[in-house]
Amino acid sequence: MEELDVEPAITNIPAASDGKHLGFAWGPGDILAYETLYMASSAKGSSCSFIHEVRKDEDIYSPILRKLFNESHHIFVGLQTIREDLPSKNKKTQFVSISKNYRSVIRACMEELQQVAVSTKVAEVATQYGNQVSILLAIELIWNLCEVLFIDAAPAGPLLLHLLDWVRLHKGDVDEKAREVLQSESPAEHHDYWDVVVSYVLQGRFEEARQMLVKQATLQPAARNMYKLMDTLLSKMPFYNPGGTQTLTEFDVKWRHWHEEVDRCLQDNSFASNQHLEIICKILVGDEDTLLEHKELLSTWYHFLVTRLLFCHPTVKPTELHYYAQSCMTMFLDLRSVPEPLDSILLAAFEFDIHQVIKDCSIALNNWWFVAHLTDLLDHCKLLQSHNLHFGSNLREFLLLEYASGLFTHHSLWQLAVDYFDNCPEFGHVYLELQIERVPLDTERKALKVLRICEQRQMSEQVRSICKIMAMRALRNNRLGSALSWSIRAKDAAFATLISERFLQDYCARGTFSDLDLIDNLGPAMLLSDRLTFLVKYREFHKLYEEKHFSEAAKLLLSLITAKIAPRSFWMTLLTDALPLLEQKEVIFSADQTHELMFCLEELTSSLNTTAPGTDGTMQDEDIEQTKVELLRLALARNLAMAIVKEGTVEA
Repeated sequence: MEELDVEPAITNIPAASDGKHLGFAWGPGDILAYETLYMASSAKGSSCSFIHEVRKDEDIYSPILRKLFNESHHIFVGLQTIREDLPSKNKKTQFVSISKNYRSVIRACMEELQQVAVSTKVAEVATQYGNQVSILLAIELIWNLCEVLFIDAAPAGPLLLHLLDWVRLHKGDVDEKAREVLQSESPAEHHDYWDVVVSYVLQGRFEEARQMLVKQATLQPAARNMYKLMDTLLSKMPFYNPGGTQTLTEFDVKWRHWHEEVDRCLQDNSFASNQHLEIICKILVGDEDTLLEHKELLSTWYHFLVTRLLFCHPTVKPTELHYYAQSCMTMFLDLRSVPEPLDSILLAAFEFDIHQVIKDCSIALNNWWFVAHLTDLLDHCKLLQSHNLHFGSNLREFLLLEYASGLFTHHSLWQLAVDYFDNCPEFGHVYLELQIERVPLDTERKALKVLRICEQRQMSEQVRSICKIMAMRALRNNRLGSALSWSIRAKDAAFATLISERFLQDYCARGTFSDLDLIDNLGPAMLLSDRLTFLVKYREFHKLYEEKHFSEAAKLLLSLITAKIAPRSFWMTLLTDALPLLEQKEVIFSADQTHELMFCLEELTSSLNTTAPGTDGTMQDEDIEQTKVELLRLALARNLAMAIVKEGTVEA
């Protein structure tokens, strides 16, 4: 690619009289231009700068062309699974089949676009779809020729048959015109009758030409012998049969005998009395002047090329094609006219210059879809192994990376791009890491899709980034359960600690836990942070208490208090939770356990007493705290006495 192998030229954009400059921002899917305003220090007032969209790749936003991208993605993925160790013959068959699958997808989209273009009443939309149809027609024409020359690599003999099929497939106006003629009251007298007959002959469709000539012969009984002779010549023209026993040399001898017979008829003036039949006879003998007189029916130089080969060089070898292609293009095109990009691309294909074909297509076409998929297929056929770019990647990978980067700008097609990056061994992973960070995480479902992609490819930094973004978003929306899930998935201990504290604050305010299912089923994930461990264990204490397992609940509560993994602000809540257990008729806390609780209470109250009055809350809050302390001291003293009596009785 010329524009990629060298540094691009720098274009200086001078400042306008009003001080405005123009800046550019380049993206895979669009180009943005924006105004920048440089004002003198003495200038007053402000001005806003507008962003203008210079170009957008409209194709990825077309609903019909999205089908092309989706269907071709499936074919691409299937192509990557073809085993390297398969015999070359088997692989060639598979590659040709895959190439035809690509072309069938192109044609299906083209037909759908054509229908929409015809049915729509909006002129602008009809023009847009019409342009897309023209582009797809050119794409299929190029792809089909590359399939014949490079992928199928047809040898002399079958090569001409494939080229005839290529021309017939892309020259369908003959059949439309033939239908009009045959549906008329008198087909043989229709003004397009002879154009149809000659067009059939030019395409080597002799059976159809003979059927049309029968209609003319019935109107001219006097010239019946002349028409019969032409019918014989058309029926006797030999075509090479690749599956037959005849060798190419035997076919060539047979064809030359037929060609000499046609030439004798021309020299003998067998058709001199009928201008139309004489023209057909001159075409059969390969008269170049006669062929060029029918430019309108041939319409293109490459149709002229195939027709000329059919009637002059039916055993043409692939290595000889470039000579005939160049001469036919020179003869057919007006000397004053400049060849179109399509002409240059097809000529490069006939010259077997694959890289020139890809380069010209990259410049001429409006997106990377075609060159990316064709290059990938040609690379699998081992036809591009010698071509590497200066900056490390080979041509196949470069084009796939560009195409996939464009897909990432679309809200749904970005998922297809992942598989393309996966199949770029050198830079694919790096590109995916950069592009995946730009995918907007609009919904949790989309975030989970992106996350799954990153996890499957061990993209740990991106996994953490996504989880942190989603955790923060959930926390802002006060969805603590979702925030905790994302922070655990990110293995972010600091954030898990923060959310655990929010859970505890929420519990203190409401008296109940939210998202109980999540907390109850964290499992080993609770070990991510001390605060999270405390939250889970504290919830477990409440479950034991609700199920009236008071002894287990007491042990767990005491361990939570003494382990000091709870925030100091929560100590009073833990000690208050011990009150119902201390008030039970049955002694639950032993004397030693009660002493530990007393020690914790005293430690807490001493820290509270050292705090300046009014610092942590209102006078009313302080009174409540003092009341709790007094109640706890009373309950602990009573429990201690009961425990000592009980334990002394047991020992006695």
